[in-house]
Amino acid sequence: MNWDQIEGKWKQFTGSARERWGKLTDDDMQTLTGQKDHLVGKIQERYGIAKAEAEKQADEWSAALKEAEHESAAGRL
Repeated sequence: MNWDQIEGKWKQFTGSARERWGKLTDDDMQTLTGQKDHLVGKIQERYGIAKAEAEKQADEWSAALKEAEHESAAGRL
């Protein structure tokens, strides 16, 4: 799923993001708007990891969302 789609549906994806990154707080989730750079920054801050690793995790998460959406759409056919 691309980041424009995630940004547009951020409230729907906050649960998935919280499952993936449990150290993100409710306040973090409310202030994040689905923008990749903001999410990456919070992941770095909460987990103390490098930007490249945080970006990798964010990209893997967005790819998993895309796959889940594809599977859901295929099930509706």
